[in-house]
Amino acid sequence: MTGQVLCTRDGPLARVTLSHPGKLNAMSRAMWRELQTLFVALQHDATVRCVVLCGEGGHFCAGGDISEYPAFRFHEADLREFHERDVWGGLQAVLDCDVPVLAQIDGNCMGAGVEIASCCDLRLAGASARFGAPIARLGFPMAPREAAVVMRAAGAATAAEMLLAAAVLDAPTMLQRGFVQHVLPDAALAEETLRLARQVATLAPQAARLNKQTIRALNPPLVPVKWPLSAIESIPSDAYRYADSAEHREGITAFLEKRPPVF
Repeated sequence: MTGQVLCTRDGPLARVTLSHPGKLNAMSRAMWRELQTLFVALQHDATVRCVVLCGEGGHFCAGGDISEYPAFRFHEADLREFHERDVWGGLQAVLDCDVPVLAQIDGNCMGAGVEIASCCDLRLAGASARFGAPIARLGFPMAPREAAVVMRAAGAATAAEMLLAAAVLDAPTMLQRGFVQHVLPDAALAEETLRLARQVATLAPQAARLNKQTIRALNPPLVPVKWPLSAIESIPSDAYRYADSAEHREGITAFLEKRPPVF
C-alpha cells in the first residue's frame, strides 16, 4: 500500500484527504503525483469554492515515506527528479490553485506535512498538533524550493529552528508565530474547519480567486519558487550533490534499522 490522496465533494466544498494507513499519512511518490493531479483539476473546476486539505486518522502528515527512499535517494539524478517533479509538482499545484485552501491540521505535521500546509491559505490546528522538519536526523537538507515555501509561511527563524535544531513545535507556539490562524480543541477541529469552509464558500468566488492572485503577487517568496517543472536545470547544480554522501546513507539507513544515526 503506497497511500493515496482522496477527494470528496459536498456541493461547492471539496475535501482532499492524505491517506496512508499505518504511516501517519506519510507522502509516497504516488501520493505526490496524485496531489498534483487533484489540485490541477480543482483549479479548473468553476463549481468549487473552497478546499479543505486534511489527513486521515488523527494526523495531518508525518513527512515522506522513508521506506521508499533507498530506491532513489542515493542517486543524484533520481533524487533531483523526485524533488523537482514529484514533490514540487504537488506543492506547485496547491500554490497555483486559485480556490481558497484551508489546512485542517491534527496530530503530526512534519517535513512534507509542513511543506503542504505552507502552501495553504488558512491553517487551523488541533491543540495537540505538532510541527517540525527534523530531517537533519536523516542526514539530508530540505530542497531549495520547498524551503522557500516553508520560510515564507513560517518565517525564516522558525524554519531555521526546525531545520538546524530539529525542533518540534506545538500548536500554540505556531499560532504565536503566525503559521496557524486558529488553534482549537482537537474534538472541535473538524467541525470548526468545516464551518469556516462553508463561510468562505458563501462569498463571491470570482473575488476569492482574484484575491488569491493578488496575495501571491504581493507576497513573493524569499527566493524564486515559480520555476517551471520542465526547467529542472534552473535549480542550483549542486543542490542534490549530497545524494551519495555517507551521512545521507547513514541517516536513512539508521531510521529504517530503528537505531540512532552516527554522523
